[in-house]
Amino acid sequence: MYSNLISRTSLAAILVTCFTFYCPAEDLPRPDNKPADTSKKVKVFIIMGQSNTLEMGKVKGDQEGSLEHAVNKENLYPFMLKDDGTWSVRQDVRNVHTQGSGGPQGRGGVRRNDWLTVSGGKIGIEQGIGHQIGNFYDEPVLILKSSIGNRSLGWDLLPPDSDRYEYTESDGKTYVYAGSGDTFDRWEKGTEPGSVNWHAGLQYEGDVARAKKVLENLGDAYPGATEYEVVGFLWWQGDKDRYKEGHAAMYEKNLNHLISSLRKDFDAPHAKFVCATLGQTSKADAKGNEKMILDAMFAISDAAKYPDLKGDVATVYTNPISMGGASNGHYGGNAKTYMNVGLAMGEAMVNLLKGE
Repeated sequence: MYSNLISRTSLAAILVTCFTFYCPAEDLPRPDNKPADTSKKVKVFIIMGQSNTLEMGKVKGDQEGSLEHAVNKENLYPFMLKDDGTWSVRQDVRNVHTQGSGGPQGRGGVRRNDWLTVSGGKIGIEQGIGHQIGNFYDEPVLILKSSIGNRSLGWDLLPPDSDRYEYTESDGKTYVYAGSGDTFDRWEKGTEPGSVNWHAGLQYEGDVARAKKVLENLGDAYPGATEYEVVGFLWWQGDKDRYKEGHAAMYEKNLNHLISSLRKDFDAPHAKFVCATLGQTSKADAKGNEKMILDAMFAISDAAKYPDLKGDVATVYTNPISMGGASNGHYGGNAKTYMNVGLAMGEAMVNLLKGE
């Protein structure tokens, strides 16, 4: 199971009420070590967001919360190991992470480029995502992450052509919030805005450009491949937006705009979109900014509200499958949180692709 702390019964209830998807991890087969046919188009799945998407789950150690403890002591995620006890390697799923601060010219580039496996001291959601999607497709799969930490949807990752807006916060003051290209995040209405060496949407521009650069050199990212299609986007973000009321209040509108912008920028008009909620935010007792963000994430997958997105968007409610801690502390580095959320996001994507 995703966690030895969650029963099949409780996860079934989550599935019905909260749009969370469940696929028992013990049912996933171990990789067969066979390469995919690179004469076929590579199926590309792009991970974006902030530090939730980065490799923050601890691998080594005998202590509770490490991946080694989870697989060796708790017998979780058996597909992660070969028969000899070493980490499995998927020869059909490529794992690439490109990262940079700011726009297309910002410092950074490709940080990881290998077959999907555990290497180094940390893991992220790409493990669970890659195994779920790799098991679904016979074609080659590329998990392409383009993200960096400490970025908000309402400012850094603001989609193109976003308008300024006014918002009266709980302190009674009305603020003007930045639209695309503005060089100050927000300012009190009636005052002149300042300026910083940044603009609204700069990180979005950079993350998209860096992902496109990887795809322009497809053979470097997926050896032997010559063609690709962007099939889906996976989004785990929201931490920074919860610190400004105006950002939280506009999260639903910005998220809807994000989907259309990504589809346009990657020439993928029918690409699926999976959004995961913040792990610490409970539907039962969420308040304030976190509640607004949580509600926005659920709303975006409501087919009655967004009929044009019916069958194309899923929301994964991660609170029941997170192992404690909060997004601003990277969930204490608990590897099970990253495995559980990745598996759930991957299964949600597969269900969308199946038309379920």
